[in-house]
Amino acid sequence: MSFEILTYGFMHRALISGIAIAILCSVVGLFLVLRRYSLFGDAIAHASFGGVAVGLLAGVYPLWTAYAVSIVSALVITKIKDRFNISGDASVAVLLSSGIAIGLVIIGLSGGFTLDIFSFLFGSILLVSVDDTILVLFLTVGILIVIALLFRQLIYSTFNEEQAKVSGIPVEKINYLIVFMAGITVVTSIQLVGVLLISALFVIPNVSAIMYGRGFKQTAIISVSFSIFSVVAGIFVSYVFDITPAGTIVLISIGLLAGTMGIKASGLLSKN
Repeated sequence: MSFEILTYGFMHRALISGIAIAILCSVVGLFLVLRRYSLFGDAIAHASFGGVAVGLLAGVYPLWTAYAVSIVSALVITKIKDRFNISGDASVAVLLSSGIAIGLVIIGLSGGFTLDIFSFLFGSILLVSVDDTILVLFLTVGILIVIALLFRQLIYSTFNEEQAKVSGIPVEKINYLIVFMAGITVVTSIQLVGVLLISALFVIPNVSAIMYGRGFKQTAIISVSFSIFSVVAGIFVSYVFDITPAGTIVLISIGLLAGTMGIKASGLLSKN
């Protein structure tokens, strides 16, 4: 592989924003997976599709409307789930179906699918701008700082919600915070793999990491490593062979999962 591609500005932006998104998705996604909310990221992504459609119809930058619609939708559906005691998978299904339905209706009103819509559906990491890269880095650092500051509360409420309540931790606020961070992460990540594949970055690296049977911090490190490798390798492979980056990134991530499953099946994975 020629190192000439590393001299291109668009490749620098793709790698920087891709690595930041990989870290963000694996860390936030780990909390979702451990809470049995694996498909919540996918549901928010479909809600963001409706936000993108609203932005394109209104002539507003689609990511801004996607952020607004995704965060509001996630918070509202979480409130409804708690208020009416709806199961997690049912609430996710409602959010997923309503988001994609609203998006399709709005797209129909605006004249059908366009190139802009397809870029949000399937991602366009090689076309990311300088401003988008700065925004990705800013949001990644901001969310990681919040997680670091509230790490104990986040961990406690994730593994033992009832005990956390007894201990005085504001579990409901923590839950809303996780949903809020997930909404931001999903929309930020749309540029990398698009609406249709976003849940892969949330779930697959974390499932692979969890199989190693380590503690939370070690699992997070393994997940981040897998996610970064998938993104970086996917960007390079997709450029060299002129194929879609989003699909390539996800396939590499699936390959790592398959490899982990093979190692586990062979009995080589065991707790220290």
